[in-house]
Amino acid sequence: MIYIENNYENFEIQEEILHTIERAIEFALKEEEIDFDYEVSVTLVNNEEIRNINKDNRGIDKATDVLSFPCIEYEEGKVFKELYDINSFDDSYFDGDALVLGDIVLSLDKCKEQSEEYGHSFKRESAYLVIHSVLHLLGYDHMNEDDKRKMRKREEELLEELNIPRE
Repeated sequence: MIYIENNYENFEIQEEILHTIERAIEFALKEEEIDFDYEVSVTLVNNEEIRNINKDNRGIDKATDVLSFPCIEYEEGKVFKELYDINSFDDSYFDGDALVLGDIVLSLDKCKEQSEEYGHSFKRESAYLVIHSVLHLLGYDHMNEDDKRKMRKREEELLEELNIPRE
């Protein structure tokens, strides 16, 4: 189950973008071998709200494009499909039958700014940021160069397979 909550009152988000976000999450999880019930929540916010969340949770007092809050811990350099299956978790990781993977917070302001900066559509940028965040929920990271290359490669593969290329 994917829950999307728009906390940005003054930003009219098109239904197509919400569909793209859902489709990107579903596709990334399927391609990463998540073949069981799951729960992911997405909260859409403005720059001020994501700045506050970033400051409260990471001690970084600036707006960012997307934040990921995984509910599962990973060994360094390992991702979900290398470590876990549905039987790896006790009941505390579930909401009903769904494994809770985590939360995504997406700044619609940053998404718009970056789509203009990089010269591609809002749809492409929102799909990229959501896939980036889903990969974080599954253990991917970019703290060292090897992990960063692995994550960037996977992001681009997923976007290409979804037919959402750079424009």
